[in-house]
Amino acid sequence: MMEHTGRDGRRPANDGPKAAARNRAALVTAAREIFAEHGLEAPLSAIARRAGVGQGVLYRHFPDRTAAVAAVLEENVRQIEQAAEAEDATFAGVLGVLTWHLIESAAFIGLLHADRAAGRSDIRAHALGLSERVERALRRRLPGGHRLSAVNDLVLSVAMVSAAVTGPTREERERRALAAWRLLGVEVGPVRAFGG
Repeated sequence: MMEHTGRDGRRPANDGPKAAARNRAALVTAAREIFAEHGLEAPLSAIARRAGVGQGVLYRHFPDRTAAVAAVLEENVRQIEQAAEAEDATFAGVLGVLTWHLIESAAFIGLLHADRAAGRSDIRAHALGLSERVERALRRRLPGGHRLSAVNDLVLSVAMVSAAVTGPTREERERRALAAWRLLGVEVGPVRAFGG
């Protein structure tokens, strides 16, 4: 068995849980990018390569494609919730974060259309739960009397914008998303990841 050593001839330190957390974060980021570029059927090996880890590390964190997709969706929703919880958060700012996730994550668009996951009750239930969390986060910062305040208007407008997010490049998808919000008469803050 070959032992790996660093440049100084010593074996590198085992970071244990720190490395596991770093690897998981790298895998989620890579999965978001790969799924956005190549769709949800992209090879999992591409995710491992993009994250800079071996396939064994990938499968330790995500035993199958569904687990990888779920991790990306969970991270997307968590960032939207964090954006809404920020002390200086505005509705436009939270919409900017939501829009970034629509542009960057093909899987996220599927989540927002969870009612179409017919025949897969497990996926549908999970997706509906995540979708409800997104709605709660948005409503937390929705000003009273806003044009999207009516019961179903907020969810419908997000679904409409998500349907418009198409195109071969990130720039095209962003242009279309912002045009859709503009047509709905809704102001959107900077399109960026939360904390970005």
